Amino acid sequence: MQLDWSIQNRPIVALSPMADMTDSAFCRVVKSLASPIVYREMVSSEAVIRKNKKTLEMAEIHESERPLVQQIFGARPQVMAEAARIIEEEDRPEGIDINMGCPVYKLTSSFNGAALMKDVETATRIVKEMKAAVSIPISVKMRAGWSNHHECIEFAKHIEDAGADLIGVHGRTKEQAYAGLSDRSVVAEVKKAVSIPVLYNGDVFTWQDFFLSLEETKCDGVLIARGALGNPWIFKQIESKLQGKIVTEVTLQERLAVVRKHFDLHLNQYGESRVPTFRKHLSWYFKGLPNFKPFKEELMKAQDRTSVLNVLDKIEKTTNVTLTVTP
Repeated sequence: MQLDWSIQNRPIVALSPMADMTDSAFCRVVKSLASPIVYREMVSSEAVIRKNKKTLEMAEIHESERPLVQQIFGARPQVMAEAARIIEEEDRPEGIDINMGCPVYKLTSSFNGAALMKDVETATRIVKEMKAAVSIPISVKMRAGWSNHHECIEFAKHIEDAGADLIGVHGRTKEQAYAGLSDRSVVAEVKKAVSIPVLYNGDVFTWQDFFLSLEETKCDGVLIARGALGNPWIFKQIESKLQGKIVTEVTLQERLAVVRKHFDLHLNQYGESRVPTFRKHLSWYFKGLPNFKPFKEELMKAQDRTSVLNVLDKIEKTTNVTLTVTP
């Protein structure tokens, strides 16, 4: 399977990479509902070349996830290139994305993530050496800038010249992190400045946001991040609208069926003892829903598979809880 970034396949619909969220289990849930391109959570290039067992397991791909782009982070061009080569050889993703946008201190303090936007020379060397090391497309995910929203425009030109096949731009700066609003206008300027495909990212929480973002940025597609957490149906809704179909609400039964499926995949991936690590997903699936507090407390205390499933069954049998997603 190959990535289709051709002009005929517009708009591009994609799940954005999110640390500790877009693992294999979640990507498989998304792909069970629709057919977006999925970007896996980032892995460390340094850990890949050291053949760290946990990191290599994170990069393993189930066939149902394809087409898939694996994101990696790092600050050393040769290490990034070797990590890309290893991942292509062992896992055969359809593309590799370079993280030049993560704002967290743990990464930027070591000149990874968004810190690369302050070092054009290293950033472009990374792209060039990775392009030379693999046969699959290389994309770059960046921010609007470090502190200035317009830094991404010139930076994107350098990234294109270095050989990147696609750019994804989050409309916030590193200093904003996830606060304030995403600036769609500056991403529109990036789209005008380069000739390779550009994907918009930021504040896309509904299928309507997807189409509004396309209209305002004229980008080739959209990367959906937090808007997909607890709401993998957003991709199905977008596809329905693109196909001229009526966008429908998500029923209680549909929601709970997906939660159960995701829970099962999560435990299959990490083991029966990892119920606590699924709680972050449960919080997203039921966030802001009325009359839900007692069930949430039970779910947060549940320690095993049976306990969680029993609470989900109880929710399904309770008629005074409304669980719908309104298009």
